[in-house]
Amino acid sequence: MANEHSPLLVHGVYSMMGDAEVSRGGSAETGEGSPESNPRKLNTFFGVMVPTILSMFSIVLFLRTGFVVGHAGLLHGLLMLFVAYFIISLTILSICAISTNGAVEGGGAYFMISRSLGPEFGGSIGLMFYLAKVCACGVYVLGLVEAILDVFGKDPGSAVSQGLHVLPQGYWYTVLYSSLVLLLCLVVCLVGAHIYAKASFIILLVVTMSLISIVISPLILSPQRFNITHTYGNNHTVTVNPSYTGFNGHKTVNLYNYCTGMNIVQMSPSVAQYSLDYSTNTMMSFATVFAVMFTSCTGIMAGANMSGELKNPSESIPKGTIIAVSYTFTVYLLLFLLLSSTCDRLLLINDYAVFQRVNVWPPFVTIGVYCASLSAAMCSMIGASRILHALALDQLFGLPLAPAAVTSSSGNPWVSVLYTWGLVQCTLFAGQLNVIAGIVTVFYLLAYAAVDLACLALEWASAPNFRPTFQFFSWHTCLLGIISCVVMMFVINPVYSSASIALLLLLLLFLHYRSPTSSWGYISQALIFHQVRKYLLMLDSRKDHVKFWRPQVLLMVANPRSSCQLICFVNQLKKGGLFVLGHVQIGDLDVFPADPVQPQYNFWLSLVDKLGVKAFVDLTLSPSVRQGTQHLLRITGLGGMKPNTLVLGFYDNCYPEDYFLQDPVFCEGDRGEGDNFGVDLPSLQAHFPPVRHAESPRGLQPEEYVSIIYDAIKMGKNVCLGRYFFQLPPESKGVTYIKGNDNVDTIDVWPTNLLSPGSASYADVCSLFLLQMACVLNMANRWRRARLRIFVCVATESGDQGWLTNEEQFRELLGMLRIRATIKIVAWDNVACMFRGPNSEGQKVSEDFLCAMNALLREHSSTAAVRFLYLPHPPSNSELSQQYLTQLDMLTRDLGPTLLIHGVTPVTCTEL
Repeated sequence: MANEHSPLLVHGVYSMMGDAEVSRGGSAETGEGSPESNPRKLNTFFGVMVPTILSMFSIVLFLRTGFVVGHAGLLHGLLMLFVAYFIISLTILSICAISTNGAVEGGGAYFMISRSLGPEFGGSIGLMFYLAKVCACGVYVLGLVEAILDVFGKDPGSAVSQGLHVLPQGYWYTVLYSSLVLLLCLVVCLVGAHIYAKASFIILLVVTMSLISIVISPLILSPQRFNITHTYGNNHTVTVNPSYTGFNGHKTVNLYNYCTGMNIVQMSPSVAQYSLDYSTNTMMSFATVFAVMFTSCTGIMAGANMSGELKNPSESIPKGTIIAVSYTFTVYLLLFLLLSSTCDRLLLINDYAVFQRVNVWPPFVTIGVYCASLSAAMCSMIGASRILHALALDQLFGLPLAPAAVTSSSGNPWVSVLYTWGLVQCTLFAGQLNVIAGIVTVFYLLAYAAVDLACLALEWASAPNFRPTFQFFSWHTCLLGIISCVVMMFVINPVYSSASIALLLLLLLFLHYRSPTSSWGYISQALIFHQVRKYLLMLDSRKDHVKFWRPQVLLMVANPRSSCQLICFVNQLKKGGLFVLGHVQIGDLDVFPADPVQPQYNFWLSLVDKLGVKAFVDLTLSPSVRQGTQHLLRITGLGGMKPNTLVLGFYDNCYPEDYFLQDPVFCEGDRGEGDNFGVDLPSLQAHFPPVRHAESPRGLQPEEYVSIIYDAIKMGKNVCLGRYFFQLPPESKGVTYIKGNDNVDTIDVWPTNLLSPGSASYADVCSLFLLQMACVLNMANRWRRARLRIFVCVATESGDQGWLTNEEQFRELLGMLRIRATIKIVAWDNVACMFRGPNSEGQKVSEDFLCAMNALLREHSSTAAVRFLYLPHPPSNSELSQQYLTQLDMLTRDLGPTLLIHGVTPVTCTEL
């Protein structure tokens, strides 16, 4: 991926039509090249106003203004004009805000959107904007051919050439002429594209001269009539006799039926009267005419794209863009009024080149049309190729666009130019400008909506670094701009709009699947942070209710090489709650030159990614594991999202297995390409030390381990100890925990304190917590098909039938708790008799009792997938720690995956 410290484009051309380039010498941001190679010497006029004005005039000014007024009438035409400029005005506010928040480099709209919204949205919108540029290039080429044929084309009704009318006309001839013009554009773009930046001011002067001639012509020319013939099909020709009336006041004053005489109303262009378009032979409507007219509003990003060449971009972009758009709006408004005042409807709808026909010297307009359309076509090709080149350099779409990153020795991206030429050639088969105008408009509206969305997201995220110098915008204008663009898309063409949005979503899914990582920053992260902070403040722990309790787990991990199965299991146990991996590094910050913990986060987060668990990571530096665990229990989480359950691995004398050697994700043969955060597979393996072997001393003493359990319970945290979870198969191997065999797809729960038979209770807080955790596991996807079994230990030989009553009460309790489970009655008379007296703290339980209890568990739960056992309260006296652990070890020896649980918080509720 390209990053922020490398130039997005190594070369390009700032075209007069508004498509950005980067100078040959390198990016100013990187410091490559000399200052002379990339001078910031353009002022507001040459750098912003000239390219923006030329972009917005293009072909529509000369060849489609009469078409719009003729079909829509003055009233609807003005409505279209105001709607179009209202939409782009809202987008301009967003463009000015984003462009004045940092330099916009090559790629134009793509650069702004991708660097604001991230690679997924930026790449998809960038490709859509590229397609819009491709179609716009086709529009300009077809418009130029149309202008050429209007002067040099044969009369459709005559087979003999007359004067300059020597070029044959027809669909395939149009395609041929368009291909030749496009070939000329290709040659120039490959050889001398840099000349257009220098020629832009000269072209603007030519266009201005043409406009002046159009404005003064009605003051000189007298009324006249014309004879216009159109051919429909092979043999059908239609001849009309429109007139040029000159200034006629009642045409503009009487916008509706105030005009007297039916013929005047029909001929006047003051009111809307949509009819057949003579070039496409299709009925026009408000939407189709607006689509054609809106192509004149697709150059508003020209100034923003040139920020790298401006002396003062923060001042020039807003000022120059607004002045240029105001100027073009004034010109279009003047021409609308001029045409409606001087020409009848038949003339406007039957002759696209009406300005040439009614000009004091027609070559003025002809030269203006040729200059505007040819320069627009070439610069659209240049701009599209630069966008494609930017996409290729960012490597968002992989191999299909990889060749487009190739440049010539002079830095010209000639391969992306060839790509663009090929796609534009495909659009030329449409044959008519009006046919693809709707596609161009829809694509541009989608791009403008994306720019508004980028600005809206930055504003809503309240990022401190979003400080644009242009202040005349708000989230209201951004939101209104998005709504306006989307609404007009569907008004123009619902089919094209739906297809473009569907294509956008497919591109989004594709890029999301590829998961490109960049250093651009992700606006989604800023928005998520902003919203999460607000919701965390709303999550008031004082309003917690037992009905909505869920596990929020802190799992302490010494070395993930031996704990990955337990990590994956706890991920299934959290039920949408908080899951934090905690790790304590022994040490004192005073002896380190820098914090040794911070660099480790990337490795732990990469581990979380590879395991596919939804967990946070919290690391700390502490003189002891006990103190570090206390710190994590106190400070992990935020607000109402704090751990309520501590999970530890079991403390025994067995030597752990290396999970990294079992799972193919961590094997040497599957190295992959890393995660672009500086962590590849070899680095990940090297970071975590090998598992403990026979000669390795234990890092934790029994007293400290038991003290951690005691501290957690004292702090009001539930405690779980996991043993033998290394026997669970790795999830990445595709083996589920549940084998599908009736003998093993069970979750066994022993809700009795097995080390204290005399105090057996099934309704205390710890027992109910045990049942809740088993029920939570049973809800997880991987354990959904497992059967829950609850073992009730009773003394059946005593002669007392009270256990039957207790069993019935227990069944009623399970029914009220909505726990679906099978109750198994276990007679433990032979085992309980080995226990002597209440098990007060400090009393040593006999080994015979422990062995017998272990045998009882293995007899009834040997085939279970996982077992939930009651964890007795740890002793407060540290001298009894080893005895406590020995009892737990003998109780659970050779059982298989087992979770010993001590619950201290009420978690079950019988209320609705």
